[in-house]
Amino acid sequence: MKDLVGWNGLSDPNQIHVGQALRVGAAPAAGGAPAGAVAQPIAITQPVDVQPVKTPGDTAPPVAGGFKQEPRGGKQPYSDEAWASLNPRATTVPAAPAPAAPEPEKAPGNTTWLWPAAGQVIETFDEGTNKGVDIAGKPGDPVVASAGGKVVYSGSGLRGYGKLVIIKHDANYLTAYAHNQQLLVKEGDSVSKGQKIAELGSTDADRPKVHFEIRKQGRPVDPLKYLPAR
Repeated sequence: MKDLVGWNGLSDPNQIHVGQALRVGAAPAAGGAPAGAVAQPIAITQPVDVQPVKTPGDTAPPVAGGFKQEPRGGKQPYSDEAWASLNPRATTVPAAPAPAAPEPEKAPGNTTWLWPAAGQVIETFDEGTNKGVDIAGKPGDPVVASAGGKVVYSGSGLRGYGKLVIIKHDANYLTAYAHNQQLLVKEGDSVSKGQKIAELGSTDADRPKVHFEIRKQGRPVDPLKYLPAR
């Protein structure tokens, strides 16, 4: 400390100011090199550009300011939108389409079956209790052939059916029309699809209606699977 006071000619070693230059060695001889270094304040006039230290194999491109900028908390809760943003090429697999309703079975001649009456269905098919469908109507409403064929029965001899018409369409199919009030065809007649064969009634029934059956190879089947939707 004594040398520092002597080298710098300090009258009071306790009065040293910020930025004051201090000699840390003896004064150089004339024409000689300095005997010691002099500490000088460093003036900073430009911002220092700090660059990250690169390691071998680091090929990441530089970013602004020399630092990697990322949002804090890089994780986000799962959602379909978040997943899509991470997988822009991913596409949603469309749901499989619902199977189409089966087409009604064709009548002989590859034609559609025809409703025998225009009323509302009031009783559906049940193989154990109802071997066809019951269609409501008013007495005298037309009953028509569901498909073309030959009348094989016309009468009232079958108990529970009232006045009944049975038409044979081919080797596989028969149709029956029951509870009529009047029959308009007889056995052996050939009829065409849509031809009026009887008038709707209530014989052997509790109300005016036509009971309609389709039989395939002698066995009753559900007419609603054959008749067109309406």
